[in-house]
Amino acid sequence: MGAIPSPTAPPLREKSRSSAVDDVWRELRAEAEAALIEEPLYAGILQATILDQPSLAHAFAYRVAHRLGDGDLARLAMRDLCLSAFATDPQASAHAVRDLVAIRERDPTCRRYLDPFLFYKGLAALEAYRVAHWLWHQGRATLSLHVQSRMSEVFGADIHPAARIGSGVFIDHATGVVIGETTVIADDVSILQSVTLGGNGKETGDRHPKISRGVLLSVGAKVLGNIRIGEGAKVAAAAVVLHDVPPHTTVAGVPARVISRTPQGEDPALSMDQFFGDGI
Repeated sequence: MGAIPSPTAPPLREKSRSSAVDDVWRELRAEAEAALIEEPLYAGILQATILDQPSLAHAFAYRVAHRLGDGDLARLAMRDLCLSAFATDPQASAHAVRDLVAIRERDPTCRRYLDPFLFYKGLAALEAYRVAHWLWHQGRATLSLHVQSRMSEVFGADIHPAARIGSGVFIDHATGVVIGETTVIADDVSILQSVTLGGNGKETGDRHPKISRGVLLSVGAKVLGNIRIGEGAKVAAAAVVLHDVPPHTTVAGVPARVISRTPQGEDPALSMDQFFGDGI
C-alpha cells in the first residue's frame, strides 16, 4: 500500500488569495521564513535574496542579478540595472507579481510562491526580459542585448528586448523558447517549452506573431510570421502555424489547421488543458 500523504501538504493548484504586491510579498516572506527552519543549509540564500530585501522589487532585482551576473558585468552592477528597471518602471514590478501569481495558479507542481521565485527558469527569463525591455526603451541597446544574451545562456530562452509582453504570462520550463523582435503577447498567455514565435523569411519590419489574451501555446509549437492568434485559442504540440488563427479555436498539424472550437469565455491558458483531440 502506498504512503499516505501528509495532511499538512498544501493542495495542488492552490488559488492565490490576492495578486496585490503587498499581499504577495508578505506571503513570500512567510514562506522564506518557514524554509529557513526546513532547510538551514539554504538560510544564507533565503536571507540575502528575500528576507534582507526591503520590497518585492528589490528581491526580484537581487535574484535576477545574482543569476545573470558574470565576468563581463558583475552581479553588483547587474543588480543596480535590475533595480532601476523594477523600481522606476511601475509596470515592470506589477507585471512580475502577476507572472508569479500566474505560475502558482496554473502549474500543478507549484505549491507556494517561493519555488518559482527561486528556481523556475521561465519566471527568471521573463523578468530578465523585463529588465532588457526597460533598457531597450532607455536607448541602452548594448546593455539590453547583453541581458538578452545572458538570459539565453543561463535560462535557455531567447526573448528579444523589443518584444512586447503583457502580464500574467506563464513560460513553463522555458528551455528552447524563442520570441522575436516584433512579437506582441497579451496578458494571461501560457507558453510551454520549445515554442518559437518567429519571423518568416528575411522580411524586415513588423514580422513576428501577435498572441491574444488567454492563448495556450503547447510544447514545440511554431508560430511564424506577422500573424494573429485569436483570443482563447489553443495551438497543439508541434504545430506549425503560418496563418491567422480565429479566436476560441484549436489548431494542430503541419501546417496547422482548425480542428475544434473552444467554448466562448474559456481561457485555455488558465486551465492548461492540453487535450487537443483524439490522435493528436
